[in-house]
Amino acid sequence: MNADNYDDIIQLPHHVSTRHKPMSMWQRAAQFAPFAALTGYDDAIAEATEVSVVNSLEYLDAPDNP
Repeated sequence: MNADNYDDIIQLPHHVSTRHKPMSMWQRAAQFAPFAALTGYDDAIAEATEVSVVNSLEYLDAPDNP
């Protein structure tokens, strides 16, 4: 990319809205959270954890467990 493409706007002041107050850093971070697009991710992790715990308990309760 050529820096000359922005010569006409590079010196302009940063726009600050008079209508909307600035977002907090927390709100901006939440807007771009990488796992926000993975619908059901938390549910899938919880289910996998539950299955793992149940399997571990079954293994520990098995009569042939050393």
